[in-house]
Amino acid sequence: MTQSGPTQAGHHRVILVTGPSGAGRSTAINVLEDMGFEAIDNLPLSLLPRLLDGTPTARPLALGLDARNRDFSTNALIETIDTLDSRYGIAAELLFLDCRDDELQHRYSATRRRHPLAPAESPAIGIAREKDLLTPIRARADILIDTTDLSPHQLRDELHRLLHAEPGPQMAVTINSFSYKRGLPRGVDMVFDGRFLRNPYWVPELRDQDGRDAAIADYVRGDPRFDAFFAHVRALAVMLLPAYVDEGKTHFAIGFGCSGGRHRSVALAEMLGKALAEEGWQVSIRHRELDRDQG
Repeated sequence: MTQSGPTQAGHHRVILVTGPSGAGRSTAINVLEDMGFEAIDNLPLSLLPRLLDGTPTARPLALGLDARNRDFSTNALIETIDTLDSRYGIAAELLFLDCRDDELQHRYSATRRRHPLAPAESPAIGIAREKDLLTPIRARADILIDTTDLSPHQLRDELHRLLHAEPGPQMAVTINSFSYKRGLPRGVDMVFDGRFLRNPYWVPELRDQDGRDAAIADYVRGDPRFDAFFAHVRALAVMLLPAYVDEGKTHFAIGFGCSGGRHRSVALAEMLGKALAEEGWQVSIRHRELDRDQG
């Protein structure tokens, strides 16, 4: 999706950063600036051609795009992405920061700010209005990060992991564990259900451990259905990941779910993460429920 050499406009890399208000766009822009990007927030889309036609720079660009800007629209942003490719030879990356509605409402309540798209109405109305506006753009995203359960520090770490590497064919892989009680993690590309495996929760001496512990992993592996299941999952991932690289994806997310999100799904995520790392993939593992427990 990105190019390893300079484009005709002189820029090595352009990342467009957007998402609903309150999801972390400003934080992301600050992080990218610290990473060496020339970062510009709240840039009107109409000014982007003038920026690129100006004096070239070897620094990569990170441009924050806000739905509040007067010339912002779904069609305008998509046309801008297409124009960057056709006119400047830039395969821009679209970074979309998302967040669950209830968490966005909590953030607005904590700061007592009015929503920019509903200044005289409730934040919930503004959030719904903005989410509707951004739905087609979210679907176009090259990198999608759900910040619902991320602290600013964790968001910084995620951005460093996903974007700090030099552009090229490598693709970052995130493996998530989660509890079905709290729903699927946002942004996962492929999900596997581990609830059919025997559950360590019902073994008293294992209940207080989690899937990162060897005893839990051994218990999960001891299920007679495990070997065939995991072999198929591993083979599927190894087969598909190179195909997604060929399609230009820079990030691919795999999810494993179970009832509580602490035993089976965690063990499966750890096992697949190790297997893919041994295949040479850049892998990170996120345990949603365990991360929540740790604050």
